[in-house]
Amino acid sequence: SQPRHRFVRCDGAVSVAAPRAAAGASRGAPGPPAGERLPQSTREWSVAAVVAIGAAAVVAMWWGDTPAGSLHGLADDVTAIGRLTGLLGTYVLLVGVALLARAPWLDRFIGMDRLAVWHRRTGEYVVTLLTAHAAASVVGYALTDRVGVVSEARTVALRYPDMLMAVVALALLLMVGGVSARAVRSRMRYHTWYFLHLYTYLAVVLALPHQLATGQELADHPLSRGFWVALHLVPAAMLLAYRVGAPLMSARRHRMRVASVEREGGDVVSITIRGRHLDDLGTEPGQFFLWRFLTRDRWWQAHPFSLSARPDASRLRITVRTNGDFTSGLPALHPGTRVIAEGPYGNVTLQRRTRRKVLLIGGGIGIAPLRAMLDSVSARAGEVSVIYRASTDDDVVLRDELDALAARRRARLAYVIGPRDPDPLPPDRLRASLPDVAEHDAFVFGSGGFVDHVTSLLRRVGVPSAQIHAERFEF
Repeated sequence: SQPRHRFVRCDGAVSVAAPRAAAGASRGAPGPPAGERLPQSTREWSVAAVVAIGAAAVVAMWWGDTPAGSLHGLADDVTAIGRLTGLLGTYVLLVGVALLARAPWLDRFIGMDRLAVWHRRTGEYVVTLLTAHAAASVVGYALTDRVGVVSEARTVALRYPDMLMAVVALALLLMVGGVSARAVRSRMRYHTWYFLHLYTYLAVVLALPHQLATGQELADHPLSRGFWVALHLVPAAMLLAYRVGAPLMSARRHRMRVASVEREGGDVVSITIRGRHLDDLGTEPGQFFLWRFLTRDRWWQAHPFSLSARPDASRLRITVRTNGDFTSGLPALHPGTRVIAEGPYGNVTLQRRTRRKVLLIGGGIGIAPLRAMLDSVSARAGEVSVIYRASTDDDVVLRDELDALAARRRARLAYVIGPRDPDPLPPDRLRASLPDVAEHDAFVFGSGGFVDHVTSLLRRVGVPSAQIHAERFEF
């Protein structure tokens, strides 16, 4: 009978038991830059601490305007809760905007995939806090005025300064939160969701006048008012610098254009982009750009694709599966099409390497950045291993290139082909095929579910967390 999974192994052209240095390979393993020597968890906790300090400052601002003994009864208590949730909800909203302002320094420190996860979580907190703010404020005012909640809501919306704009802002945020829910987003076209998401910025602008006019902590306290305005200006400046200014400057300097579009078989294409001074970008294998192809129907969309070949001074290459709304038209791109690339982004690169041995694991199109890494890694024969997970033979991408690179780099290469259930690569099988797996730095790329499964597997076979470097294709 036919086995459900096939483990096809290719060890290049030499025996691993008698290693011989590949031509040009370095015998040392480079260490990560000083700023990246901290474990990922430590870096994430440090950023979370900065955010928590900001939240504490917001609470202190509220507390300073709520002295002891100033709350007399349920109405005052509910109103105070409304004020606090409004301040915190707005603060978390501004943090969420800053997280995805595409600041290169923040990407290098945390990683864009993790920032995207944090951004989604802040969205959930924003909707909860600001809904609670609106409800508690109206109920508190109604209790104070001794009128019905509906009547008080009408009065607040129509008579309070700048309140109608705040109501519209809250409605926009609720709409954005609704379309960002996984069940809804999965049914929407990407560009539709993306443009609806942009209404977040309009909501921030519409809500600010109401906060300055009626916010008890802001209206009569110049220092608090200045602090609050500064909190709005920081993410605004980051957006202008990194999402507008930097891409335009890059486009002017590098003059990128499509050089060629080549079919790799099935629904996969490789696109080569040429430009000037591309080495100035400081791009590393494993990184990605946000690509904007300036055609009539695509100039307004930017999508993330990883490099699938080693970058050089005049050429970058991406490999894309063309089964989406945007990607389905990429095979029709003409040479000479102008390109704007934002980046590079991604902090899972060979700069993270601390061990001599390297294990590269990719699922599906996640093999693209690993192919670029395999082309660039410095190691002796047998010190690099590659595992490529795919459901069927038709899903395997860049096979000829991988086989050739594995032979040239004296790397061990395995294709794990088959369905997800049962587990095609259980711990005992990984240990048997790679007994020294715990001595490797492991680099993992793929979908969120794939990466979570593989990182858990690597920990179970003894690979320390500090040696596991993973990026989820969820940005």
